[in-house]
Amino acid sequence: MSLEPIEPERALELYIADRENNVSQATIYSHQSRLGHFIRWCNDEANITNLNELSGRQLHEFRIWRRMEGDLSPATEKTQMDTLRVFVKWLESIDAVEQDLHTKVLSPTLSGDDNIRDEMLDSDRAEQILTYLEKYEYASRPHVVLTLMWHTMMRVGEIHALDCDDYDSVNQSLQVVHRPKSGTTLKNQKKGERFVALADEVCEILDDWLEHSRPAVTDSNGRKPLVSTSAGRAHTTTLRGDCYRYTRPCVVTRECPHGRDLDECEANSYDSASECPSSVNPHALRRGGITHALQEGWPMKAVGDRANVSEKVLSMHYDSRTEEAKMEQRREYLDDL
Repeated sequence: MSLEPIEPERALELYIADRENNVSQATIYSHQSRLGHFIRWCNDEANITNLNELSGRQLHEFRIWRRMEGDLSPATEKTQMDTLRVFVKWLESIDAVEQDLHTKVLSPTLSGDDNIRDEMLDSDRAEQILTYLEKYEYASRPHVVLTLMWHTMMRVGEIHALDCDDYDSVNQSLQVVHRPKSGTTLKNQKKGERFVALADEVCEILDDWLEHSRPAVTDSNGRKPLVSTSAGRAHTTTLRGDCYRYTRPCVVTRECPHGRDLDECEANSYDSASECPSSVNPHALRRGGITHALQEGWPMKAVGDRANVSEKVLSMHYDSRTEEAKMEQRREYLDDL
């Protein structure tokens, strides 16, 4: 087989372009983010300018480097290496690497609690952040975004997909809709469609956002996004950035729990908030909201329907209550019968 030379960056561009019509935007973002580390390694560590050179030994060297550089948990390492395997198999299909090279991409075998994610924003911090936004940045885009992430338990891609017309102020609800033909998809596609009930306080924020703060724009498909910027529909990267920026403790307390000088901290710039060890991603906010609802006594099925997660997945990956707390709530439930 004759391989055709290709640079790492160009290979990733073609891969993403090929996948865009087949998977959700959330998946595209995840793959782009995970594979970005591999491209960085090729350029900065391995000096690989042509992927034809890629070998099984180099793939193993990347795995070790990424594990150490990112201080990855076994579950995160597996996710990243599994994505790399998919990418390498795709490279085989365009004659960029030797056939069957993907079989040499190794990842951890998980057992027990290794497969359970533990990053989560707790309810005390969430309340502190939302109180800060309520006082100092009321009905701003970050206030809307973090409020929706916490109270509705929506995925970031679902918030990105919302239109103004999806919000019903009278009935206090949001309709989540899969619209692939006009530019927005849901992770679970049609199965992700649902109505989400809203509390009074959330509706008040959305009403004031729409009336006073929302940039009056349409997206490239002529739709009016609920969460917008002056350039159109707020990109998922923008929504993630809002989450990282406002979950930095220093934003709320003006103090750093890591002993950093706020004026010199690398995480203090607009685009580098994720460098803060205490900032969290939208998934951690969503997971915290789910756990908080369970702690408040919501039935598992109600939480699963609201967050669009099966009860099995909910129990394994999202329910962060202690076993003692679960037992106590079961006891309270039985007492009410």
